[in-house]
Amino acid sequence: MTQPPPPPPQQPPQGGGFGPPQDQPPQTPPPAAGPNLGKAPEPGYGYPQAPQAPQTPQAPQTPPPAAPQTPPTPPQGYGYPQGAPAPQPPQAPQGPPGYGYPGQQPGAYGQPQQAPYGQPGYGQPGYGQQPGYGQQPGYGYPQQAMPHQPQAGQPGGGGKFNAQMAIIVAAVVAIALIIGGGVWYASSGKDEGRENDTAGVSGGTGGTGGTDDGKGGTTSGKEKAPSDPSAKVLFQVPAPEVKNDSTVVVSGSWLTDKAYVKSGIAQIVGYDRDKGSELWKLPLSGPVCQASRHVTDDNLTAILYQPAMPTKADPSHGCSQIALIDLDAGKKLWTKTVKTGDQLINFDNITLSGKTVAVGSTSGGAAFDVSGKLLWSPKPTDSCYDAGYGGGEKLVAVRKCGSYDQRQLHIQTIDPKSGKVISEYKMTEGIEYASIVSTNPLVVAADVGDSAGDGSGISDFFSIDSKTGKLRTRISAPGEQFAARCEGITRVEACNLLAVGNDRLYLPTEEHDGTGKYSQTNEIVAFDLATGKQTGQRADAGDGYTISPLRMDGGNLIAYKRPPYDKGGQVVSIAGGSFKQTTLLQNPSTESVRDVETSMSPEYSEFLYAEGHLYMSKVYASKRSTVREKEYLAVGFGTS
Repeated sequence: MTQPPPPPPQQPPQGGGFGPPQDQPPQTPPPAAGPNLGKAPEPGYGYPQAPQAPQTPQAPQTPPPAAPQTPPTPPQGYGYPQGAPAPQPPQAPQGPPGYGYPGQQPGAYGQPQQAPYGQPGYGQPGYGQQPGYGQQPGYGYPQQAMPHQPQAGQPGGGGKFNAQMAIIVAAVVAIALIIGGGVWYASSGKDEGRENDTAGVSGGTGGTGGTDDGKGGTTSGKEKAPSDPSAKVLFQVPAPEVKNDSTVVVSGSWLTDKAYVKSGIAQIVGYDRDKGSELWKLPLSGPVCQASRHVTDDNLTAILYQPAMPTKADPSHGCSQIALIDLDAGKKLWTKTVKTGDQLINFDNITLSGKTVAVGSTSGGAAFDVSGKLLWSPKPTDSCYDAGYGGGEKLVAVRKCGSYDQRQLHIQTIDPKSGKVISEYKMTEGIEYASIVSTNPLVVAADVGDSAGDGSGISDFFSIDSKTGKLRTRISAPGEQFAARCEGITRVEACNLLAVGNDRLYLPTEEHDGTGKYSQTNEIVAFDLATGKQTGQRADAGDGYTISPLRMDGGNLIAYKRPPYDKGGQVVSIAGGSFKQTTLLQNPSTESVRDVETSMSPEYSEFLYAEGHLYMSKVYASKRSTVREKEYLAVGFGTS
């Protein structure tokens, strides 16, 4: 059936104003790498020509008639607390392939498609990068495979993959995360509390306020359930036009008391939170490379960007520009660079802690006060270097020492004003990469011995005492059981689908069969950061839904429920003690709205929620696959 024409920009859709989601998501650019200060280059910093993933088949609106086989008795311990029944694993598909039902190979909810496994490079499946990778004309990003977004009307099925397929899927996910893909949940201005913005990409950590409820949580939480959680589309921002076949980074989104702020192509724009009308526009000399998720009390944040727009002749100018942005005024307060000799350093990551902006790279780390004063910079004589930093309540460095095959990582809590080391934990030699999940309490993720096997970058979490540097406990998180992900190779804060609060780590389980026919579901479980054991708390997504942590709200956990094929998504608040769920927002179930909502998955988009408002946005922009498709950079939902 012919679709009606799309509505004017910034207006809510009328009767199907949303078009179908894009057939193929934007390709993913690699991070820029800085010079090595005379050190021997580490292997694997080139980029391989990764093959394109096949397109995801279109899912029907009704399930096929075929029923799955009776599943065998499953193994115990599928990420559940002790005493909880383990889920039934899905079986081989009985219906047509590609419909997202149990046993289907391409997973539902934006699971990546097939790509070769075992790419050489970073020592993890799919993380491989090789020298000599050809760059595309235009914005200078390589042709890289990236997981497809789910298609319109895709049901919430998708059984558990066999071992080989899981590895193949992991390869594509890892590639997407390496070069800047993946989702992170930025902190949302003053109303969320500054203690809640240090849990990796998933938003909040801390959660220290409120009264103890006697069950391991607190009774506090600023997000209140509305009398009617039913939401409507507030506005949509059309996807920016991209010339030729380039892919452009549009990473970065923030929420203040007045504005929803989103990066575009070489610009940052502030939008009215309810209407989507432009409040201000800040042009940049080149595309954004990375953006901090943290915000100061007076709504300042920091970004990395290129000094000029890439061209065919000069496809990349490097990520050398460090800027402080006023999100209220829509102004760039200053831009700084750091040199080694007469060469500009290209930085890989950026964060913010208190009044300090910190950047890291293979050339070392640097930091500036918000006034623009240089606090420290790399020393050419150093035998170790700060690869990156985790920000928020505290500032934590991932410092690398030793050669590539004898690497030792030092996790250092440092004074954000002077750079002085307060405490240090030395990880086991041979662990090449680590991610800062939270700085207070201090939680680090790593793939020890490349044992995760799914490209998630996580086999274990390390709970560390930031005052003494001593290990509190180590939590095993097998990739086949838990869905959280960390990149850690160049962006040490790039973790998603997890949260930290109440001295606990909240993780989602992988999808598994639900109780309904063809349904898939998962849960969020909690680990005690003092003992490393599961607490016994579990929040069920419900049949057909997939639940993912977004951030902490005081002692409560805010989570998003990705919907089945015939319903709208939800935002819920989970009580820190009882784990009781309260619905904060319920999106429309109409097909046109559902299509655009499911085109932005928590794995590969930016999600922000505060005060009855949910914002979803893309992190890459690319040329549209067809002229008839309506694609969006961002969409806002809100309750009455």
